[in-house]
Amino acid sequence: MKPGQPVSPDKPGTPGAAPSWLGQRANLLREWLLLTLALLALVAWLADSGALRRLDHVAHDAAMRLHMLPASQDIVIIAIDDASIAAIGRWPWRRALHAQAITQMAAQAPRAIALDVLFGEPDADYPGDDLLLERAIERAGNVVLPVAQRGGHAAGGLVDAPLPALRQAAAQLGHVQVHVDADGAVRHFFAREGPQAAPWPHVSVAMLCAAGQAHADCRGSAAPAAGSWTAQGLQGLVFTAGQPAFVQHSYVDLLKGRLDAQALRGKYVLVGATAVGLGDMFAAPAATQGGRMSGVELLAHALHAELAGARLQPASQGANLLFSLVPVATALLGLRLLGPLAGLMGCALLALSSLLLATLAAPMLGWELATAPALVGIALAYPLWSWRRLSAAAHFLQLEMQALQRQMPLATQGDLPPSGDALERRILAVETASSRLRRLHHFVSESLQHLPLPTLICDGAGQVLLANSSAAQHLGQIEPALVGQTADRLLGSLHDPQTGEALLEPRTLADSTMPLRCEGRDTSGRDMLLLCQPHHLDDAALWLITLVDLSAIRQAQRQRDQALHFISHDIRAPAASILTLLEMQREFAGQLSHEQLLARIERHAQAALNMAQGFVQLASAQADNYQCAAFDLAAVLHEAVDEAWEAAQERQVQLAVSCVDSEAQMEGDRSLIQRAIGNVLGNALKFSPAGATVHCSLRSHPTGWCLDIRDEGPGIAPELQADIFKPFKSDMGLQQTRAGRVGSAGLGLAFVDTVVRRHGGSIQFDSKPGQGACFSLLLPATRLQG
Repeated sequence: MKPGQPVSPDKPGTPGAAPSWLGQRANLLREWLLLTLALLALVAWLADSGALRRLDHVAHDAAMRLHMLPASQDIVIIAIDDASIAAIGRWPWRRALHAQAITQMAAQAPRAIALDVLFGEPDADYPGDDLLLERAIERAGNVVLPVAQRGGHAAGGLVDAPLPALRQAAAQLGHVQVHVDADGAVRHFFAREGPQAAPWPHVSVAMLCAAGQAHADCRGSAAPAAGSWTAQGLQGLVFTAGQPAFVQHSYVDLLKGRLDAQALRGKYVLVGATAVGLGDMFAAPAATQGGRMSGVELLAHALHAELAGARLQPASQGANLLFSLVPVATALLGLRLLGPLAGLMGCALLALSSLLLATLAAPMLGWELATAPALVGIALAYPLWSWRRLSAAAHFLQLEMQALQRQMPLATQGDLPPSGDALERRILAVETASSRLRRLHHFVSESLQHLPLPTLICDGAGQVLLANSSAAQHLGQIEPALVGQTADRLLGSLHDPQTGEALLEPRTLADSTMPLRCEGRDTSGRDMLLLCQPHHLDDAALWLITLVDLSAIRQAQRQRDQALHFISHDIRAPAASILTLLEMQREFAGQLSHEQLLARIERHAQAALNMAQGFVQLASAQADNYQCAAFDLAAVLHEAVDEAWEAAQERQVQLAVSCVDSEAQMEGDRSLIQRAIGNVLGNALKFSPAGATVHCSLRSHPTGWCLDIRDEGPGIAPELQADIFKPFKSDMGLQQTRAGRVGSAGLGLAFVDTVVRRHGGSIQFDSKPGQGACFSLLLPATRLQG
């Protein structure tokens, strides 16, 4: 080997080379990608096909309890129950009884009456009863009659509709079909069913139409149109809590006049069968206490949800697909980047988050999200990836042991463990080899320490990694102090006696140009032989530097008269400072804890910062240099809402915006107007409870534009309203009445008032304690005032 030529390292693939974990990682990455694609494809298929819909129903039923409506007194059920059957006789009854019942109900002026009884054929026994029923329905004026698909969805498209005379007398017609899920329970219904040309609304909507409310689906009592039966607008039933959920009276009590004179006044009245074996009985979800539920009760639940505006619909296919794939993809990415425990905890957190989001989506968004595909995907991700990673680790351990057996038989000699599975035996074998390697390393280190010659082991940059005691003694330092220093600095005194040049320069080791053998003299006059041997570990270069003292041989008279000096840092001053701080902490530790001190500093510092910012904003608002230009006030409002979106999400507050259809042009300083809107919006968010909604609306005004921002907070006490726009009083006073919040310097609303007035407008507010506050910014469409 020529001087300066480094030794070639072992390369992967050569005989005796150790296995590379980088290669295993590349293979593992490919397997992860394949697993990700396969698992995402499986989850997408599950979400698209609805194969796990039964599991979704279980999750929806569990979440249903969280958004059930409170019991209602506005809906009354007149039940054709067992007591009525026993008193009146077997079904069907004479239609004259129904006419009498309608007349008695109409006398109490209910909002609407719905009969869940089909009158599709004339009464052959009592023909005159049909006329009596027709006149009673016509006199009431708000009666809804049912229509249904003859034989159900499986039978075809024939219609069960009332007699033409009864249909013409009715105020509205509504379908009473229900949608039975795969598990036999009723959780959904269609908003419209009937002939494709003109389907009927559900009875719940038809009753609102009969009560006089305008609705796009109102059809009146028109005759059935032509065409096959169709169902449109699948909706989820939002059930009502309570046992019972609605007021219920017996049919026979109505006929005999036993009801209170005001029992039905202003109510929505539903008449239907609840007797055993008489009407349709359906399986109810578990959240409604399970059991069976009559058709008229289902209609009451649907009507109450319609009255409360609580709509629930299955999420779109795209939303379900996105909701299923994102958590699974996130879980797979987390498993790739995190360790086993963190990955397991991450998967559990993602599963819980998916359940929570699906639960909250029903009351907040009105969506039924499919959760089962995401949960199945997350549940499969951890064991499948752990299996592949464990398999790769076991394979690598096997390769590593084979390489160790070839290269270092001393470290791997001995018998393998006789028991245990394959992975356990490999782990124990590696543990045994590692223990022997540690002992071998200790033996080599001890041998290095006991070498009589000064020896240094340096990296490619010349930084000392190991040094023996002879080197420390030779260089005049303690052994640990040598580690981390550079060889060219430690051996910088060695020079060529003839030329005076240093033997070891900073770049000679890095460039591999150092002679393997050279002689020099240090500043002490000692003649030294410098031996440098390069080695390579993977891509890193190592140098073994040995010093041989030739002074005793060539010049016995030479003595070591000087020692190398090293630069040390003066640590007395830092130590003294640390001791002083500790003494101060001990002296005042009893008065205030460390956490309390930091909390107070942070709170007051934030208050000072807010006050400074308020001063700057107020001074800017009071300045004369407004930048006047035309701009769209609606666009400014949307930008302010966008900036407040993140704060609203943190506080769990919804933002609702409604603007005029056209542009709201005005002249003024756009940035100051946006900041003023942001201040009012920030106050509304700050004082709104979690789950509330802040409403922002922009409408035209006789003098220009009116921008309203209304919150649902605790409101403003009357005694504080007079000073609401005065500096240092508004927010500081509000904190005493609005949820105990820490106030600012009270400059926010003062800034808003100044900006609005400088633009020629005014600000008004309306607030009552416990009913929130509404701030109205009246801004002219003309140039700002001086």
